[in-house]
Amino acid sequence: MKKLTIGMATYDDYDGVYFSVQALRMYHPICNTDQVEILLIDNNPKSQHGKCNKDFFKHIKNGRYIPYELKTSTAIRNEIFRQSNSKYCISMDCHVLFCNGAIDKLLEYYEDNPDCKNIVQGPLVYDHLDAKVASTHFKPGWGAGMYGKWETDHQKLREGKPFEIPMQGLGVFSCETEHWAGFNKHFKGFGGEEGYIHEKFRQLGGKAICLPEFTWVHRFNRPNGIKYPLILEDRIWNYFIGWLELTQDPDHHMIKGAYEHFKDKIPQGSIDVILNKAINKVII
Repeated sequence: MKKLTIGMATYDDYDGVYFSVQALRMYHPICNTDQVEILLIDNNPKSQHGKCNKDFFKHIKNGRYIPYELKTSTAIRNEIFRQSNSKYCISMDCHVLFCNGAIDKLLEYYEDNPDCKNIVQGPLVYDHLDAKVASTHFKPGWGAGMYGKWETDHQKLREGKPFEIPMQGLGVFSCETEHWAGFNKHFKGFGGEEGYIHEKFRQLGGKAICLPEFTWVHRFNRPNGIKYPLILEDRIWNYFIGWLELTQDPDHHMIKGAYEHFKDKIPQGSIDVILNKAINKVII
């Protein structure tokens, strides 16, 4: 068994894959050892991007290229953990760069916390690269078509010690592979995982942790547009599916919150159809 799997899922983002993987290999020495494997889950392998990804990974001696076409969804990140041959896993977006020493600090955390059942994340550093104002977590709440808003705990960031958070964006997250909580198999499309996966870890006896030195930079701008299907109804479906899975309660405040937030953002009556289908899918 290896020590660490670093995996990313991609859909037509060869440039992001290339620079993220090369940054791992150039600036994080452990990524060039046999302790680490790098996985790419390609969600559109027959495209030109997919073909370039496959060719690129021929040059990564500790890399594995895995085509995946069963469905199109950010939830295919489950495959990173399923395919892993390592004790620990990192899931990262295919357009993320880790700050100096971030991966080493994560592994130190795990050494200090054996049999760790937590989901471990770190602060998002923005393009200015000022880690003093990085976003440490998501503040729970509905807004802008999603659950959670970026926020910074400045005091905890200054203290520099791991601390518990309610949730965080999922551009980067990590856990012990055997303790991966898993995204619901019925998820589809993009979104709805934040908050849900953190609560799922808590229900399984873990915590959501911010490790202040596990810092990362995320490319947000997409001048060529987003290539994968981005359908609001899929996101609403995921919110309903996820929180119905966790609560088994159609009247739970998270279900009601999602309903109220999205009911006027899609054609009238559609949200009732989505909710009823979700209830029939996951309520035991």
